[in-house]
Amino acid sequence: MKFGLLFWIGMVAPLFLGAQGLYFPPNNDNWEEMDPISELDWCPDRMLDLQSYLAENNTKAFIILKGGKIALEWYFDDFTKDSSWYWASAGKTMTAALIGKAQEEGLLDIQAPSHTYLGAGWSDMTPAQEEAVTVRHHLTMTTGLDFNVPEQDCTDPECLKYLSPPGTQWYYHNAAYTLLFYMVNNVAGMHPSLYYRNRIGQPIGAGGLYFKLGDNQVFISKPRDMARFGLLIQAKGKWNGQTILSDTAYINAATHPSQDINESYGYLWWLNGQESHRLPGTTFTFNGPIIPTAPADLFAGLGANDQKLYVVPSEDMVVVRIGDSAGDITPGLSNFDTPLWQKIGDLACSSQTDLTAQNEGFIVFPNPAGSVIQVADKQLRNGTLEVVDILGEVVMTLAFQGEATLDINSFVPGFYHIILRHERGESRQTFIKK
Repeated sequence: MKFGLLFWIGMVAPLFLGAQGLYFPPNNDNWEEMDPISELDWCPDRMLDLQSYLAENNTKAFIILKGGKIALEWYFDDFTKDSSWYWASAGKTMTAALIGKAQEEGLLDIQAPSHTYLGAGWSDMTPAQEEAVTVRHHLTMTTGLDFNVPEQDCTDPECLKYLSPPGTQWYYHNAAYTLLFYMVNNVAGMHPSLYYRNRIGQPIGAGGLYFKLGDNQVFISKPRDMARFGLLIQAKGKWNGQTILSDTAYINAATHPSQDINESYGYLWWLNGQESHRLPGTTFTFNGPIIPTAPADLFAGLGANDQKLYVVPSEDMVVVRIGDSAGDITPGLSNFDTPLWQKIGDLACSSQTDLTAQNEGFIVFPNPAGSVIQVADKQLRNGTLEVVDILGEVVMTLAFQGEATLDINSFVPGFYHIILRHERGESRQTFIKK
């Protein structure tokens, strides 16, 4: 399945509530879930393939929201929904939201010079050079600060040197971003963690805070908090009838190209579907979108070691991935994004006929199931049935003569393979234990 008509086969029912047809979870853990098989036409074997891919690539938590409801939610190793993790540079999107909130409240103006909120002498530049740098230049990574310094995270004035006029170059300069954190602190009169909690976190039922890591200010939260924030941005600042971020013009600007040097960058959000892009640590322009396998309207917070917050308005989708690096150590975009979105795009079954043909009358019902599974294959009279868990362990074996009823009450919730071994070879089906 590719993104398009087939993806919407299971989406025609009026499933969602709230603004823009979205469901918003209450301020507790009672988040409504969807059945991805019956409601979205997603294939169990393809979900299992995605889950295995995530597990093999050091994932700790993975969530897909459809229309605000949880379609998939997986945790790996000892990580749980109550565990906290850092967002790395995906957290830049939270700071962008706080800047927008401060502007909405009249505390700052993104078109004003940065020294208005940082004080004169925040850099090693001349007063005239400082005057030319605005808050918006920090949001768009176009300050013109010299990136040929020994430490790009350093926010001390001696580290912040002039290289070119603001707006004439795009470079992923981390210190230029971090200064936005201090602007929020100065204009709000409180630590940004408290400003976040009061203005965004509490109204949408999300936790999280900033902590200092070297010269950086890093946001940390539980996985569901990250998903809540993504849903808020998808809903353009609305939450279950309440306006959290009222400046929709700012949100639109944040999630669309902010300049023409790097078309794939907004206000600290990465943007898919553009004709070209630049990457952190380079001054080269690459042709094509950042994630060719993903929907064109996707925008994302991308952090080191593959911390990912993806928002896809056209698909009513928010996706969260946190964990250790899936491969190359990169500040944002990595070689993990494209294959991940290929697998997400392939989740939906092409058709029920295709599924039946693959298994030649091999039926498993119901699926998902809570306590009992019915298995039937009228073409098979003598064989062996095995149930295998996601780790490859055989959890049940029995003789099979055309049909069987399996008691799965003791099974741990998750994915399982049913393997029928017979004289023609073997047949496989995947089911979900609820």
